Amino acid sequence: MLNSKTQINKRSAGARKILPKPLVDSFAPSRPWNLSHLDVPTFLMCPPISYSTKVPNNIWMEDLTESKRKVEPKKAYRQFQTLYQFLSSRGVVQLLPVPPDCALQDLVFTANLGILLEHLPAKDTVVLANYQSTPRVGETEVGVKFFQSMGYKTIVPKTKFEGEAELKHLYDNVYVGGYGIRSEKETYDQLENQFGMKIIKVRERDSYLYHLDCSIFPLTYEKTIVCTQLLDSNEIKELEGHTEIIDVSREEAIPGLCNSVRLGNFLLNGSHIHELKRGTEAYRLELAKNRRLEDIAADNGFELALFNLSEYQKGGAALSCMVMHLNRVSYQHRLL
Repeated sequence: MLNSKTQINKRSAGARKILPKPLVDSFAPSRPWNLSHLDVPTFLMCPPISYSTKVPNNIWMEDLTESKRKVEPKKAYRQFQTLYQFLSSRGVVQLLPVPPDCALQDLVFTANLGILLEHLPAKDTVVLANYQSTPRVGETEVGVKFFQSMGYKTIVPKTKFEGEAELKHLYDNVYVGGYGIRSEKETYDQLENQFGMKIIKVRERDSYLYHLDCSIFPLTYEKTIVCTQLLDSNEIKELEGHTEIIDVSREEAIPGLCNSVRLGNFLLNGSHIHELKRGTEAYRLELAKNRRLEDIAADNGFELALFNLSEYQKGGAALSCMVMHLNRVSYQHRLL
């Protein structure tokens, strides 16, 4: 059960003054729909109408042969629907329209499309992706049109950036931003200057964990799951100044422990363990990851919900890749 709203113990030093020079061209709406102000968890997902693995654009896909990464469409739809139904039964899920004859193979992975800036009072500003990955470049235009139609302000950085998969909200105006593989550090400098954000910048060093959501997951306003094995001592120290770290190993992060989503008192994660053969290394890693998540959930008052998303793993993705937050209502409640 959810209890009273949490009182945040750690607060940032205050928002910086917004500079008059704009970050990039933007669109100012006249009548925003403000889905972000709903008092239930609200997300953006995209049905896998255009999903494919034709172009391998990450190391996970490159490790698979063309035949092994071939998507089974009916199975992909069933897996998507299962996750969608769970989220929509406990919140609101807005579906991103897929353009006619769309060939954008990764549009289903909405976590990379952008991030809604949670710390801004109006909650009406979305920073959209400027993709490093060539097959994904066309997604930005789809996102701009959609969010503008919903009445949001849309911002597209001039430097590389890949959405909330790279930029995690901790509390207030404090965020963690990953850079070095798909996103650029300069993007966070610009966002800090224009929007009064404090962004803890973390260099990504592991080609298999190439987005921040592979190694860092904010569990509550006070606690963050972090694979400290991938960080240097200065990055860890800065994080510890803002949040309590729950440390996990790279071995636990590789199968997607940090690629979780919080929904009320549920901790959502992907697991295809029932498709794996007992006794294999893949089975051992998946089982260890699930057991570690069960312990974290139990220690912090969560229930763990696992979803088989094996068809999306063929695209190098995990559960968090399929969900973009339009608000973070779940984080406003203390469970213990």
